[in-house]
Amino acid sequence: MSVNLVALLGNLTRDPELRYTPNGSAVCQFGLALNRRYRTATGELQEETSFVEVVVWGKQAEVVAAHMAKGRPVFVEGRLQQDTWETEAGERRSRLKVVAQRVTFLPRNGAPAAAGAAGEDAVPDWVAEEA
Repeated sequence: MSVNLVALLGNLTRDPELRYTPNGSAVCQFGLALNRRYRTATGELQEETSFVEVVVWGKQAEVVAAHMAKGRPVFVEGRLQQDTWETEAGERRSRLKVVAQRVTFLPRNGAPAAAGAAGEDAVPDWVAEEA
């Protein structure tokens, strides 16, 4: 048995890109920057940043594209998916991405936004549900 579950809290690296498949399904992609602070053995404070690609489907994709922008904090729950392809030169490539099942918008101070709250951080109740 295996478990494929990811929970990430980070900031969007670019504005979300919304597209539609030929059959009309909405798909939104965005980059997420994840910062980690730690102390070395000598006590020096270090910071490292990881970058992750996230894809969101359905109605939730449309909401993310409409309400999120570069720099905004977001909490993403989902699963890992590996894409593989072959380049024109015949080289095999692969990339690991996160397929979001739930996206929670966060206000800029990092606390969860209350559904139905007034202002730009307000999030409809259904946004957190998988489409």
